Amino acid sequence: MKIALYAGTYVKDKDGAVRTIYQLVSSLRKGGHTVVVWSPDVSSADDYDGMTVHRMPSVPIPLYPDYRLGFFTEETRRQLDILAPDIIHISTPDLIGRKFLLYAKKHSIPVGSAYHTDFPSYLQYYRLGFAENALWKYFCWFYNTCDIVLVPSESMRHRLEARRISNVEIWSRGIDKGLFDPSRRSLELRKKWDASERTVFVYAGRFVHYKDIEIVMQVYERFMQDGYRDRVRFVMIGSGPAEDEMRARMPEAVFTGYLTGLDLPEAYASGDVFLFPSTTETFCNVTLEAFASGLPCVVSDIGGCGELVDKSGAGFVVKAGDADAFYRNCLEIIGERDRFLDMRLKGLVFSESKSWTAINNALITRYIELKQTKSAK
Repeated sequence: MKIALYAGTYVKDKDGAVRTIYQLVSSLRKGGHTVVVWSPDVSSADDYDGMTVHRMPSVPIPLYPDYRLGFFTEETRRQLDILAPDIIHISTPDLIGRKFLLYAKKHSIPVGSAYHTDFPSYLQYYRLGFAENALWKYFCWFYNTCDIVLVPSESMRHRLEARRISNVEIWSRGIDKGLFDPSRRSLELRKKWDASERTVFVYAGRFVHYKDIEIVMQVYERFMQDGYRDRVRFVMIGSGPAEDEMRARMPEAVFTGYLTGLDLPEAYASGDVFLFPSTTETFCNVTLEAFASGLPCVVSDIGGCGELVDKSGAGFVVKAGDADAFYRNCLEIIGERDRFLDMRLKGLVFSESKSWTAINNALITRYIELKQTKSAK
């Protein structure tokens, strides 16, 4: 097959969605399929191993400058005509995604769209709740125009179906066990963090309020106020517009910046507990990465993270927005050694069953079926 793939960003390791897209591209190419990528956000430092990646014209997105708003041009149309794709895969339902969808419909090309990001849930954090109904109206048109809509979890399937979006199917998420593994634990790194004898709480993700970082900051403050200053260390992996606020309120936390390559799994494995209160995750790749690295997780009961912890038993699912409950569960994990070890083992076992090869091959098979069905008409 020839696959045209549109992604709002294609910078390696920039976020969980991009890591998922990279894994899909890798699986497609290993299967002998041709993939061409279009994105307004690419990095000249990334190695695409001979694959064609088209950078589209763009400008920074207001309120979200780390990501870009791109534009579909006549050059893009010519590039698609030359490729003559069998499948179009859209990872972002933005203005360019809409153009790719319309191109697919015009040329009778099967199109699948992945619901990576629960954009409507972000609106309240930006005081834009008034726009939610209009956004869902657009999403209903967009996704119902696709042949299939791919979601990573049952909770997201139910969320979309409740909005009368049909053709929703599960495309789960996997883990690279060669990369994320407890064996990467580094005593040298823990010493660098001044955490050799401390319990290390890890957060990994964007430093933005829609990730519920307010809860992380409040949990940190409770530990400091309650006499645990010398017993815990908070390690914050990532960056974002709220970093200055977080540094000011968490002066003894370690801020690593964005980590890529082997640095990221080493940091995970060198921690002890993963704290991630976000309510806006469709799947929560970072939780799966934490499981595979040997970290029990404390997560919110809204979004994809809670579903993973419920299925695995590898942590606590806490009422969203309840900082006191998050703090109590963090204390419980570090205070009960046997329970900590049981959760750790359950997370490792669960992650072993999440092979990217099996997950992506199922999607590839589905795309082949779509192509054959379209060709038969």
